[in-house]
Amino acid sequence: MKPTLVLLPGLLCDRALWAPQIDALADVCTPWVADLTRDDSVEKMAARVLDEVQAAHFALAGLSMGGYVAFEIMRQAPERVTHLALLDTRARPDSPDEAERRKTLMRITEAARSFAPVNKRMMPLLVHAARLGDGELVRIIQEMADRTGIPGYLRQQQAIMSRADFRPTLKHIACPTLLLCGRQDAITLVSFHEEMASQMPHARFLILEQCGHLSTLEKPDEVNAALRSWLGKH
Repeated sequence: MKPTLVLLPGLLCDRALWAPQIDALADVCTPWVADLTRDDSVEKMAARVLDEVQAAHFALAGLSMGGYVAFEIMRQAPERVTHLALLDTRARPDSPDEAERRKTLMRITEAARSFAPVNKRMMPLLVHAARLGDGELVRIIQEMADRTGIPGYLRQQQAIMSRADFRPTLKHIACPTLLLCGRQDAITLVSFHEEMASQMPHARFLILEQCGHLSTLEKPDEVNAALRSWLGKH
């Protein structure tokens, strides 16, 4: 029986974030994508994933906010996780300035009743500058936001702002671990991943060149190869 791979999307993302991986890795695992739109805390998100995934043991991959949920799953039920992949994420909490920027984006979205103003501000931070003219990629990102909806977005932002500092837990993660990020990730910086890698004894750290924050969509072939190698480690 193929192992289950639990995939955790980022803020304003859904199954489409992982579509290239779902297709490419189906021969070596059974992908299962969590819905992270229904809860307003990372703790509740993690608990819901653990309750809903049927496999007793599973590989776990999270991008950005999905990485925060992955850390919390490792805190709540580390014995269930056989492999851990952390993509374009970080263990440290928001700074006060970052939290304030989130609150501003929440107010703008509520006032506009639309993601259009947020998309305009955030798109240059989400993908490499060379991909801003990629209409198909931009469409995928915008449609994920629309499917998440404003109430789901507000819950997710609240969860992100109230999350714990996961840095003290890093040294306890013993399963095969992949750290991966885009070189030009403007949201979760390379330095954040270097910080995690220095504290995780079983982690492999990979940087993708010419890649921004949404590595699974920007560099699917490279991400797929890294995940396939990671899944093969015992």
